[in-house]
Amino acid sequence: MKLVIASGKGGVGKSMLASSLAILFAKSKKIAAVDCDVDAPNLAIWLNEIKNSGKKTPIVTSAKPVIDYKKCNGCGLCVEKCRFGAIKMINGKPRTRTSSVRGRPQLNPFLCEGCGVCEIVCPQGAIKLKPVQNGEIIIKNTKYGFPLIIGNLLPGETGSGKIITELKKQADKSGCKLQILDSSPGTGCPVIAALQDSNFAILITEPTPSAFSDLKRVLKVINHFNLPYEIVINKWDINSGIADKIEKWALRHGSGQTGKRILGKISYDKKIFKAVSNLKPIVETNLKAKTEIKRIFKKLETILWQDQ
Repeated sequence: MKLVIASGKGGVGKSMLASSLAILFAKSKKIAAVDCDVDAPNLAIWLNEIKNSGKKTPIVTSAKPVIDYKKCNGCGLCVEKCRFGAIKMINGKPRTRTSSVRGRPQLNPFLCEGCGVCEIVCPQGAIKLKPVQNGEIIIKNTKYGFPLIIGNLLPGETGSGKIITELKKQADKSGCKLQILDSSPGTGCPVIAALQDSNFAILITEPTPSAFSDLKRVLKVINHFNLPYEIVINKWDINSGIADKIEKWALRHGSGQTGKRILGKISYDKKIFKAVSNLKPIVETNLKAKTEIKRIFKKLETILWQDQ
């Protein structure tokens, strides 16, 4: 089973909840925790695993063009057709309808998306896409008895969604019965890759207009995959008015398998920030949030395995 923690907006508590649920589920099930925020992975911080270097494996899910200057005649067609502006002419001017150019095309790898248009349009066949390492997979064996699988996109590289797909394949190899996927914020490729072929989603939000708006946006993606889901409101007491508004909205959209759609609420507490600064997981504290997350865990456990 693949359980995704998603949000739409960043900074609302995904990693806090994912790390806590991973520790709690690990007491009774064989699990794997997967950090799918490959642009800024931080689940290791919430699990106090930053000193554990883990096993690193290079990953290649992207390609970049290589220009053979022996074949290139400097026509500039690759420069004209690159929509990302990743190729520019050196010692030449851009090609126009009335004139050709005899310059030297040069690639800026930080702008290149590896789409391959330059290879297709090159009349001399001087450009070929070549695989490049765009990230790495890090596997840490946590003190809680489960593997933490982290994806790390290298600076300036693309292909975050493809790396997440590989992360999930790596988690499959662990033989776990439950994968807890800590998704990245937003609704883009990384989130779609995390949700694809998953079984259940927890959408965590906070009582702010922007978080509520982004919750609705990510729900469109959830509905596209026809995923059952539940909602958690974090820091609900910083604005009880919007929190009530979210609950009423969830009730209106709560028809189906799991009822109201509100799985639980977590209170705001400045001591949570102190705990994570000291690399102390929330479930190892005496904070009120610990009790609230345990309550969420119990309800979730019933929902996920209600037929067993």
